[in-house]
Amino acid sequence: MKRYYFDIRSGEEIIPDEEGLELSTLEKAQEEAARSLADMARDAIRNEGSGQSHLMAIEVRDDSGPVLDVKFTFEVDRHRY
Repeated sequence: MKRYYFDIRSGEEIIPDEEGLELSTLEKAQEEAARSLADMARDAIRNEGSGQSHLMAIEVRDDSGPVLDVKFTFEVDRHRY
C-alpha cells in the first residue's frame, strides 16, 4: 500500500494534507479525490452567492511528489431573484 496526500485548493487557498491515506492503487486515489471534490462542490454551491465562478481542485501526491490533479470549476448565474 502506498500513502497518498490530498492537498485541497479552493480559489487561491491551498490546504496541505499532512496525514494522507494508504491506498492500494492510483485509481483508488483518483476515486477518493473525485468523491471529495464532489462534496466540496456541493458545499460551495450551498454557500456561494450567484454570479461567482469558483475553481476547486485536489492535488494528489505521494512521497515522491505530485501524481494527479482533479479539478472542478462551476459558476452559478441566476436569471431571477
